[in-house]
Order: sequence, then structure tokens, then C-alpha cells
Amino acid sequence: MLINSLVSQPVLMSLIKFLFLLLSLITFNAEAAQDDDFLAARDAFRSGDAAKLATFSQRLRNTPLEVYTAYYQLRMKLDTADISEISAYLARPDDTPMIDKMRSEWLKSLAKKQQWELFERERPRLIAEDTELACYTLQSRIKTRELLSDVRSLWLNAKDQPSNCTVLFDAAISSGVISQQDIWQRMHKALQAGNVSQAKNLAEHLTGSRAIPSGALDRAMDNPGRYLDKQTLDNASLGQRAVALFALQRLARLSPDLAADRWGHLSAHFSDAEQQYFLGWLAFEAARKQDPRARKWFKQAGSSQLTDQQAAWRVRAALRVQDWPEVLAGVNAMTEPQRSESAWRYWSARALQATGHRDEALKIFLPLSAEHTFYGQLSAEELGDTPVLSATPSSYQPGTRELTAMEQLPGIKRAIAMYKMDLRTDAMREWNWLIRNFNDHELITAAEIAKRHEMYDRAINTADKTVLVHDFSLRYLAPYRTAMREHLQENGLEEAWVYGLMRQESRFVTSAKSGVGASGLMQVMPSTARWIAKKLGLKDYRESLLHQLDTNLMLGTYYMKNMLSSLDDSPVLASAAYNAGPGRARRWRSDKPLEGAIYAESIPFDETRDYVKKVMSNTVYYARQFGAPPRSLKARIGTIAARTGDIPLTDDKSPGGSNDR
Repeated sequence: MLINSLVSQPVLMSLIKFLFLLLSLITFNAEAAQDDDFLAARDAFRSGDAAKLATFSQRLRNTPLEVYTAYYQLRMKLDTADISEISAYLARPDDTPMIDKMRSEWLKSLAKKQQWELFERERPRLIAEDTELACYTLQSRIKTRELLSDVRSLWLNAKDQPSNCTVLFDAAISSGVISQQDIWQRMHKALQAGNVSQAKNLAEHLTGSRAIPSGALDRAMDNPGRYLDKQTLDNASLGQRAVALFALQRLARLSPDLAADRWGHLSAHFSDAEQQYFLGWLAFEAARKQDPRARKWFKQAGSSQLTDQQAAWRVRAALRVQDWPEVLAGVNAMTEPQRSESAWRYWSARALQATGHRDEALKIFLPLSAEHTFYGQLSAEELGDTPVLSATPSSYQPGTRELTAMEQLPGIKRAIAMYKMDLRTDAMREWNWLIRNFNDHELITAAEIAKRHEMYDRAINTADKTVLVHDFSLRYLAPYRTAMREHLQENGLEEAWVYGLMRQESRFVTSAKSGVGASGLMQVMPSTARWIAKKLGLKDYRESLLHQLDTNLMLGTYYMKNMLSSLDDSPVLASAAYNAGPGRARRWRSDKPLEGAIYAESIPFDETRDYVKKVMSNTVYYARQFGAPPRSLKARIGTIAARTGDIPLTDDKSPGGSNDR
């Protein structure tokens, strides 16, 4: 009452607004100062300036970022730090990946010093283990006279072999725990993956008939044709034949024709098992090049154990010609984990349906339709009038109390601060660590917070993790619609398809940049941008403009329209072209009209195949969100017209999308 009597209402409102603005300015300045201090501390750590690091660490005390600066300080003196100091850091209650990172690094330090008692005491508390630590763990057990029972499993399954593993493996080889057959199998896996360096290291342990001639693997990799020309395989040893098979495998990758021709002259020198092994590889490489002979070679491979990649391409080769019995046989021959993947469940059901086993197909379509994926959507559409399990997913909207409580979590504050400082890798690591055990409601709450702070990639990825309760407006965020509207109208593009592609390209991170240089929301390559700028007559275009929102949208939508118009107005072909280039999208067609889903599944590039399916799946969800007329995924992907005879056989040189190879 006293205030009202002394100050008029308009003046009071102006005063309140001023105080609010002042408070906001103080908060902003405080956050900016904190960010500057943290970046300075981070730089000091990287340059090894302990004094400078101490100064800025002191300024960051009592902030969520202090756990990082404490890590930096301790990490700089890890080898000389007092155990009590390290233990105190590891005992902190902070829920951050930095605690586990410090524990991992300390364990490695202890192992190098062979302080196994301390190592064994701390090791059970580690959450994220790598191969190097797994080897140290086994070393500690050797020192305490425990058995080498796990060494063989590590040998066969580890993707890499850190130097600290060598002593373990050498001991296991010497004692016979790892046999010559084990070494032989792992060497084959390395050669299948094209890891010649690892294969050579393994070959050093092979003796007798399995021995590999010095330098043979390098020569076979560098010029497989010349290597085979110089080989006399009469009475060749097991090792010599293995290198020759590797050379044939490399030759098949370059040209199935050349490999098949050479195989016709050499096959008699190999055992039945070796012949089937190579024919599996020849079939695989031919299938990836969409060579119709692949199916014949897969059959000739007989009972040879196919790799997961080979098994997948056996099915894809059959799909291209709609040989449904062979599709079913190929899926059934897969390993159980691979057979349970959504793609092969769907195609198995389609094959059952095509061969007159509708009831068995329904048993697969029904549970698959509950999955919010490309094949889940297609399965729902295959059910027709049958009730779809995914028709009414549960939803949840967090309230103010839930949002406020979660925003106060130090991990959330750290991730947001790092994101604003453009430390996206650190921000993602912190965010992913925090949400690793969240339930559906907590995930949606976190996703909403990420959206409000324009961390769109974290919002989408977090909302994508829910299992039973979902928020599709968070899974399929649609920022920048006002900025996009003009470009959609100019190019006559469907908004849902453009957003489906952008979601896959950048997750709406404006600063996103791929490993090959593609930039911005629409991940446009610099070469593509220059080509479009010339087409549009942008005389003042320069590469820095590619990072500006409006320019990036203008260039990306123009290119999408260009691809769509030149590729039969097919969004499937245009999406493939945006990712891998228009020439490849054309060459991947069949000589007959092809169902869109089969075209997508048989794209030779793993990344592009996954990309096209996700873009088209995204499009359906965005269309629903934007209130577009209902249109099924199957109708959207349609039928891909047969290729014409004028498709060039050389690599695509046209300006491509973010991953044009």
C-alpha cells in the first residue's frame, strides 16, 4: 500500500521490468565469465601450465564445472599424486563420466607400476572398461596365480590388441592356451576385415604348413593380380593358399569379372572348403555390385559359414529378383542375433506371405509393427485391417516441477554450459552419462530441457530412447520452420520430406560439420555449394556463407529439388542421391521396375542404405505432425523405375550430398 501510494502503476511496472532486465544481465555476465574461466582452465591443462590452471580452477570452485578442473589438476600429476588425493576424487558424489575416466587412467597407471593389490581393489568400481584394461585385469590375475582361462576369449573377440596385451597373448601361446588354430582363425577374421597390419602380426606366430611367407600379405594387398600371376600353387601349403585366397578376395572387390576369370584357372588347387569359402566372397562382392551371378555363386558356396555381411547380401541378391523361397532360406540360414534384426524379420514375413504362409507372416508382422522404425511402419501397413500394436502409444508431458528439479542437476548444468561453449563432444559425453539409467518419464523430461536450450540433437536422441512412453513431437523436432517456409515454396518441396532429411543429416545442429566437410543444417558439401551458387547466379557467394542459416537452407533445398526433378520425382532416389551422388542413385536401379523398399535395402553403401530408410521413415512422422493428408510409407517409397542403358559405369563425379564419395 505504501509503495502504491508513492509510485504510480506505470512507473512501478517499468521499475519491475528494469530490475528483471538487470538481474538477467547479471546472470548472463556471470555465466559468460564462468565460461571464459573454464575455457582458460582447459587450455592451461592442454598446454601443461599448472599455475595458470590453479588460478582458473580457484575461480570455478562451487560451480558444476569444478569437477572437470579438479580432474585436470589431478591428471597433470597422476603418476606422483598421493593415493589419498586420488581416492578422494574417486569418492566424490558427482554423477559425471570424469570420475570413471580418472579411475580408468589411475588403474592403467597402477598396472604399469605393477601395483596389483591396489589395482584389484579399485578395478570392480570401474564402469566403462576398454581392451587395454581387460588385458591388465588378466595380467593381475596371472600375478596372483589365477588361470589364463579368459585370455583365449579375449584373443578371439577383441577388436584391437593394445601393446599391453602382448605379454598375455605370448604367454597364452607359449602355454598352448591359444592354439595354432585360434591364431589361424583370428588371422582369417583380420583378413576378412582388410586389417592386413593385424594379420601380419598374427602370422608371425604361425608355424608349419600354416606359416605365411614374409611380405606375401603386403604384395597380395597392393596388387592382387600381379601376386597371383607370380604364384605356383601346385602342392602349395595351407599358408600359401590362404594368401592366394586373400589376393582373390581383394581382386573380387575390385572386379568380380577378373576374379571369376582367375578363379576358373586356379580353383583346382584348393580344397572343397576353400573353394566354398572363396565363392562366398565372390558372391558377396558381386551382390554388392548388383551382379546377377551373385545368386549362382552363393549357391555354389554351399555349406560354407557366411559372415553376417555375406548372409545379408545373399538375401538382398534374392530380393532384387523377388526370389522369395531363396529370401526365406537366406534369412533362416543367418545366425540368431542377425535373424532377429528388424530388416530380416520383415523380409522373412514378406517371403512367408509371398509363398502362401499368411498366418506365419502375421506372427512376425504383429510384434514388428510396434517398433517405430522403417520396417515397423511397413509391417503395420502390411497388416491392413488387423489391429496394429503401435496404434496408440502412451504419452507423457512433464510438468513445471519435474522440469525445474531436473534442471538443477549438476550434470544437466554441465552439459548445457559445455554445449553453449561449443564443446559438443564433452557435452554429449556428460549428457549421455547422466541419462544412461533414466526411465521413460525422465528421458522425456530431459529431452524437453534439451529442446528449450536448443540442444536439438540431444533432445531427439534422448526422446528416441524411450521404450513404452513416447513424445513424438520431441523425437521429431521441427525448428526453423519460419526460416524454411520461403525456400520450400520456391522449390515446391514437401516440408515433411525436407525435415525428414534434415533430421538425419544434422539433427538440426547449425554448426554441424561432417568428416568430409559438409556443413550446416542440410550438410551441404563445399563443392556442391559452389555449383549451386553458380546455378543461382550468386556472384558474391563465398564458403563462409555456407554456415549461415538462410544460405544453408537455400542451397540445400535447391539441391533437393534438383535431385528430385532429375530422378523421376522419387524421394527415395533423391534421398540416395543427396547422400551418395545422383549417378550412384541411378546405377543402383534394376533393369526392371523395383519395389522401393527393395531398392532401399539393396543399396551397396551401408551408410546410404541406413540413411534412405531413416529419411523416409522420418518423413511419415513429420507429415503426421504437420497435419498433412495421410499417406502410407509404402505409397511414399513407391516403385523405382528400371534403369536406362545410358548410365555411366565410372564413379559419380556430380556434386553430391553430405557423404558423396
